Amino acid sequence: MTPFGDRVRRLRERKGVSLKQMATELEISSAYLSALEHGRKGLPSPMLLRQICTYFGLIWDEAEEMERLAAYSDPRAIVDTAGLTPDHTLLANMLARRVNLLSASDLAAILAVLRRHDRGSP
Repeated sequence: MTPFGDRVRRLRERKGVSLKQMATELEISSAYLSALEHGRKGLPSPMLLRQICTYFGLIWDEAEEMERLAAYSDPRAIVDTAGLTPDHTLLANMLARRVNLLSASDLAAILAVLRRHDRGSP
């Protein structure tokens, strides 16, 4: 699941609507909405993102947070280390191969380091 998909699911459940009902109201397929929630589709179009924010009544900071979450929700992220140091490439490759093995505490530590360098992150 992606950060965006997780947030959409929690908002939908808090609103008390089914996935099918929300999809119908947004005029998208329930299969597509399910794929967004489960991380099989990671990046909604800007138009769909606005529809979702409107659907949940999200404005200002909450809407900006949804945009940030969407930007960080590509389940097939590509890291381009061309022109960087060998250690940058090593980090990218090791993370790609072992991200599923990280403990919750290791994951939290890595995210804390990265968030210090990116104040706009989720």
